[in-house]
Amino acid sequence: MTMRFLITGGTGTTGRRVAAALDSQGLSVRTGSRTPAPGTGQVRFDWADPATHGPALTGAAGVYLVPPIGDAAPARLMVPFLERALEAGVRRFVLLSSSAIAEGDPGAGEVHRALRQLAPEWAVLRPSWFMQNFVTPGHLHVESIRTADEIVTATGRGRVAFVDADDIAAVAVRALTDERPHNAAHLITGPQALGYSDVAAAVSKVSGRDIWHRSVPVAEFRERLLATGMPEAFAEVLAAMDEAIAHGSEDRVDPAVERITGRAARSFADFAAENAAAWAPAP
Repeated sequence: MTMRFLITGGTGTTGRRVAAALDSQGLSVRTGSRTPAPGTGQVRFDWADPATHGPALTGAAGVYLVPPIGDAAPARLMVPFLERALEAGVRRFVLLSSSAIAEGDPGAGEVHRALRQLAPEWAVLRPSWFMQNFVTPGHLHVESIRTADEIVTATGRGRVAFVDADDIAAVAVRALTDERPHNAAHLITGPQALGYSDVAAAVSKVSGRDIWHRSVPVAEFRERLLATGMPEAFAEVLAAMDEAIAHGSEDRVDPAVERITGRAARSFADFAAENAAAWAPAP
């Protein structure tokens, strides 16, 4: 299948992996970014600026949709874009959503519903929490590990089947390029559901440090998020997700990665071993 792909969020955690994988297959890729780097072939794309949408869509037959970061109500921007893309001749769409968001739920769930109703070829990725949240500079977990030897959540003893962003991207690439459209939502998890105390133990093992999980009340966790400068509505969403995890919402494993890509999903133990340097003590 010969297609040109527009990758929104093209410099983000999954977007840059999807773009690189498509490029490695010799496929035509246009990477969208709010601040495209000179000489990279990136194009300016801003969800909040419709003037950037038409040029980015030119010639595209498939689009990877990454909701705007920190926006608790992305449908107001994404659904009009979807309609414009369909008018421009785009046939295939792959949406990055979340395992915590079902079709029709506020936020990306509304985009999920619109995609199923409007797009001729589509897939929705519903990944669990990213393993990369523990190694990406600036992330709350990374900073608390490096500076305070702890991971702070409101999840209690709840468990999450953390997933590697490389596995998410691999599923996305198949959804974009398979001859037959998936026309389905994929729950994407790692191979094992872990509590944050298990994650702390894995980080301790590879870093040689004593890292602990500290569970706090939901209201306290929300305040921690707000202290990072996060918009209030989005902080409310994330705090509510932690509370849901405490009640078992993410304690599940799905074989989608292996079923779709033909290889097993990566374990957190392997991920931690490869990323031990990320948890070096702060100067």
